[in-house]
Amino acid sequence: MNNSPARAWPTGFAGVWRLPALPLCGIAGELVAIAALIPMFLFVAAWNGFPFLFFDSGAYVLEGFAHFFVPERSPVYSLFILYTDGRSSMWNVALAQAAMTSIVVVEFARALWPRTSLWLMLRTGAALAILTSISWFVGQIEPDCMTAILVLAIYPLAFRLHQLGALRAIVMVLLAAIAIGAHPSHLGTSAGLVICLVAVRIAALVWPKLRLPRPHLVLPGLCVVLGLGLVLAANYSLTKHAFVSRSGSMFLAARLMGDGVVKKTLNDLCPTHSLALCPYRDNLPATADNFLWGAESPFNKIGRFYGNRADYELIVAHSLTHYPIQSLSWGLWGSLRQYFMFRSGDGVEPQEWVLGPLFRGFMPAQYKDYRNAHQQHGSLRFAAVNVVHVPLALLAQIWLVTVLWRAIARRRWNLGTLPAFVLVALIGNALVCGLFSGPHDRYQSRLAWVPCLIVLLTARQTVERALRRPIESGT
Repeated sequence: MNNSPARAWPTGFAGVWRLPALPLCGIAGELVAIAALIPMFLFVAAWNGFPFLFFDSGAYVLEGFAHFFVPERSPVYSLFILYTDGRSSMWNVALAQAAMTSIVVVEFARALWPRTSLWLMLRTGAALAILTSISWFVGQIEPDCMTAILVLAIYPLAFRLHQLGALRAIVMVLLAAIAIGAHPSHLGTSAGLVICLVAVRIAALVWPKLRLPRPHLVLPGLCVVLGLGLVLAANYSLTKHAFVSRSGSMFLAARLMGDGVVKKTLNDLCPTHSLALCPYRDNLPATADNFLWGAESPFNKIGRFYGNRADYELIVAHSLTHYPIQSLSWGLWGSLRQYFMFRSGDGVEPQEWVLGPLFRGFMPAQYKDYRNAHQQHGSLRFAAVNVVHVPLALLAQIWLVTVLWRAIARRRWNLGTLPAFVLVALIGNALVCGLFSGPHDRYQSRLAWVPCLIVLLTARQTVERALRRPIESGT
């Protein structure tokens, strides 16, 4: 046996690499992992000096603090900012988001791989924080971080319920419900996931010889129901009317306008209908973003999101019934583009022009820290970040497809449920956003880190073998 110093150091290093040996199935490892991941997921915001803000953040602040209904923004997230005491400090909101994300990440890993060690979980969290988009969303005052929460919460409720147990299942349902209610697109994505679960359950009953997995349906369905209930309750608290959305038809009309369908529809309808958009049918903006947010858009002149919803509902209905191929084909093309658009940093830029007055009016004590943040100085550059984030996210998705393909080829359905579920979530998110809003990088990048999480957790044995090989070979 060779005891030379050259081999003593690697052996000792390997021992440190394995410590601490606390599995997530133990309460100590579970709680320490959750607590440790929170600061990891906030480290980019901490470097910035203040939580990141988006253009939409101002509307959520106004809606939550002034109790003023903003049709285009989810009141659930606005009230989330209020109830986490964002008025005192926006760090409270970011901390709550980091805690929610940490809980679902740890419970997801614990349910699927109970013997996962604390050290592996910490390594995984650090890798996610540095190499993926997770920290940019967790530390941002936007509901985008909630998209991954609903996906990671619903999967174990459907396929690993026995590993969660009653208390953890309740926590996951509540977190998923908040996440679903936090953004209108989350209702569509989560409902689509539950529909797919129902389809798998039916297929397992119809073709029992295939031995397909039989997912649990009650708790995933309850997540959607509770999320919808939060939306109805929040809207009622602000307007005294219960409804899902008052802006959905406007967003869809704007998307159809960018596809050239609305001009044809207005040419059909304006001779017989007095629509507010008729005087502008020959001068419509070229894109949905220009229509909704452009300074010279006719949308500003006809009431914006407080305009006549019936007009937009008629425009959408006529467009879909009279020009279905053009309406859907361009929407599906936008969804395909959306799937492959996941660069980090979309919209993370100085927002003083829109958010400054809100800080001075509602949060004057935070204004100095907000102004001193790197974001407000325009010093953030995402080209280098995306050199890492984009290829890793793409490779992780390719890995999921490979695992799913092998599982199907071998008819090992249980091994294919996780990659299939995550890929369906990615596709569903792209479909909902592409069809109703149009493609933007932030919509898909908010989910792009989830495949990376799975790769980091499931590839641990390969990594450990690679680390041991030089030691065992004596090199």
